[in-house]
Amino acid sequence: MRIGSVGAALLVIWLIIGAIAAGQRGYYNRDNDSCASAGTTIVTIVAGPLNYVGVNPKVKCAVPQPSQ
Repeated sequence: MRIGSVGAALLVIWLIIGAIAAGQRGYYNRDNDSCASAGTTIVTIVAGPLNYVGVNPKVKCAVPQPSQ
């Protein structure tokens, strides 16, 4: 088995664990109508198993409002 195959498999497993953690936190049940909500969900998925050792990533962002 090649090292690349093992790395790809580990990456997929890592992201699946992160997606499960985001689901357990209820991030899929609410509307991701802001960049902070969507960003927090994405960062939680990328953090993967680290979520289960106390990492609780949050993203804060402010989008400028268009002038009228």
